[in-house]
Amino acid sequence: MKPNENHPLTGTRILVGRARHQAGSLSASLRSLGASVIEIPFIEIRKPQSYTPVDDALKDIKSYDWLILTSANGVEAMWQRVRQLRITPRKLKHLQIAAIGPATKKAIVKHGLKVKMVPDEYVAEAVVKKLRDKISGKRVVLIRAKVARDVIPEELRAAGATVDVVEAYETVVPEKSRARLRALMKSARRPHIVTFTSSSTAKNFAELLGNGEAGSVSPAWLKDVQFASIGPVTSATLRELQMPAAIEAREFTMGGLIRAIVLARYAEPAKTNATPP
Repeated sequence: MKPNENHPLTGTRILVGRARHQAGSLSASLRSLGASVIEIPFIEIRKPQSYTPVDDALKDIKSYDWLILTSANGVEAMWQRVRQLRITPRKLKHLQIAAIGPATKKAIVKHGLKVKMVPDEYVAEAVVKKLRDKISGKRVVLIRAKVARDVIPEELRAAGATVDVVEAYETVVPEKSRARLRALMKSARRPHIVTFTSSSTAKNFAELLGNGEAGSVSPAWLKDVQFASIGPVTSATLRELQMPAAIEAREFTMGGLIRAIVLARYAEPAKTNATPP
């Protein structure tokens, strides 16, 4: 069955590797465009080893000027502790809040808070660019995952801010996905496209199929498979793993990723990852 204007992804098998509780929206959108979607999570969200750091920051939230949140997962992890500690939204109203992108902003607004800043591009470097001239002498709390890039805290400290980094959740490799993913990638029904929505999903994909090192994934498992990346940071991670992205979103959102996949279906056949460089 050939793709058409209403269902441009008809005949395309797409593997979605988002955390199980987050995959639904992306998968539903791809299916509505005709894609055959396979869901195998490359990432699992877990509670931090200790809630003490985030609890201490929230109990002292009045001392901060800025709150920076870099994912919807971070928003929800923080809000669970807000409820647990019985902190009213009114106690957070004084904060200037920065969100890395529209999905994060939406999660914040859902809880009744206003977002002061969303960068033009949804990456850490753009957050720094927007805030660098505003935070000298200010206290900033950055709530994020345990493993994350240190661009924001390092650059804002260099600009004169006091920055506390609080780990509110962990992202880990979901071991239950290992056998399913390997069986799929070795089969004749392997996906045409694999989507990556963060560097963590890229690293974990490589870990689940190989040993997490560059070039460790069997080229035979990637034959005729294209990688679709949500943005340049994720694409850079894929290159480091010798699994270059054939498709990259221009707007670093789920919608942007979907649009890039649709455009790629009508473009000339892109180079696949049959033989990683």
